[in-house]
Amino acid sequence: MKKIINFSLIIVLSITIFSCENEKKQKEKSVAESSYSIDAEKSSVQWTGYKTTDKVAVNGTFKEIRILEMNSGSTAAASIEGLEFEIPVSSIYSKDTIRDGKLMRLFFGVMENTLSLKGKFSVKDASNGNIALSMNGLTKELPFTYDMSKDTILINATMDLNIWETQNALASIHEACLELHTGADGVSKTWDEVGISAKILTVKK
Repeated sequence: MKKIINFSLIIVLSITIFSCENEKKQKEKSVAESSYSIDAEKSSVQWTGYKTTDKVAVNGTFKEIRILEMNSGSTAAASIEGLEFEIPVSSIYSKDTIRDGKLMRLFFGVMENTLSLKGKFSVKDASNGNIALSMNGLTKELPFTYDMSKDTILINATMDLNIWETQNALASIHEACLELHTGADGVSKTWDEVGISAKILTVKK
C-alpha cells in the first residue's frame, strides 16, 4: 500500500511540475510573440516657427502622414526603428489659409525637390534617436528625444534650418512677411529654428 501511495504521489507531483512548466513556457511564448506597430492615422506632427526678436511662436501641423516602411518591434519604442515616412508639404495647416499658402509657395516652394518631407527613424537608446530627414535636396540627421505615455511615443526635436541650407527659402518667407514679423522694437526677424513634436500611437499585436 505504501508503495502505491508513493507511486501515486510521484505521478501527482510530476503532473503538477509539468503543468507549471508548460504554463510558464506558454507565458514566455506569449511575451516573446508580442509585437508593436504604428497607427499612422492616429499619429500627429506639430511644428513651431518663430518670429520677431521676442521669439513669438507660430504653431501648426501637417494633416497627412504617409508611412513608407514600417517594422514591428518587441516594445512600443522599438516599433519606430527603421520607420520611414513622407509628409506632403501641401498638408500644412496653421489655422490661417493665407499663411499656409505663403509657406507652401514662398518657403517650401523655393526649396529643391520638396513637395514632401521624407525621413527615416533610428533609435540610439532609451531616450534618444535620429531622423535622416530629406528636405531641400539634402538628407541630414535630426536628433530627437522621446518618452513614453502609455502606448504613445512622444517625440521632440529642434531643427536648425541652416543645416538643410534653406537660407534662400528663409529670405523668401521673411520678405513676404516683413511687417508681420516686426516686433515692438521695430525689428523684423524670422528665426531659422523650428520646434518639432510628434505623437506616435503604437498598437500591440
